[in-house]
Amino acid sequence: MYKILLVEDDFDIRELIADYFDAKSEGNIKVFFAVDGQQGVEMAYENTYDLLLLDVMLPEISGFEICKEVRRESEVPIMFITARANQEDMLKGYALGCDDYVVKPFPLPVLFEKVNALIKRSKGLIKSRVFTAATLTLNPSNGRVTSSGEEIELTSKEFSILKILLENKGKIVSRESLIKALWGYDSDVVERTVDSHIKNLRRALGENSKLIRTVRSKGYILEDK
Repeated sequence: MYKILLVEDDFDIRELIADYFDAKSEGNIKVFFAVDGQQGVEMAYENTYDLLLLDVMLPEISGFEICKEVRRESEVPIMFITARANQEDMLKGYALGCDDYVVKPFPLPVLFEKVNALIKRSKGLIKSRVFTAATLTLNPSNGRVTSSGEEIELTSKEFSILKILLENKGKIVSRESLIKALWGYDSDVVERTVDSHIKNLRRALGENSKLIRTVRSKGYILEDK
């Protein structure tokens, strides 16, 4: 059985995650709660967990501070769940030693799969993968993207879109599936929003922008040319 420490001050979010993980894993994942940062630090030191799931904005001590403190003694996988999706926060989290981010509101199936994959990777059950296409690389472990040898800056949404396209290289990814993955199943985000992010992503990729092709009425495809 895997043990997760969830540090989250929102009661409803705690209950939703715990109930979903218990049902989805058929009891193989147990979620333990801390309701503020101070309790989170204490529990992280008092017990052994397979993963820490940290909100960023917490009473007493922030998720960033918990991550920094825990990393002094442990290499336990750490994932942030946060409403703060700007790149500066993401880079700060990676610099402190976190392994991944999930932005609120998030679909529970996406969170579950990310957590499950991260735990298995940390135990050597699966290998971490760096995605590549032509002279483009994306490393999910540290959030770095390079294009033609130069590191580029992307927003969290642009990073996530590029990762999904690379994971499905050579396959058409619909706008609807991108909306569900990035904004949630109940999102009212329109397809034009996706198109706008794709436009900005292409601009950031420079020469590698040609790797992303629009398939009329269907979505987008990333082809390794």
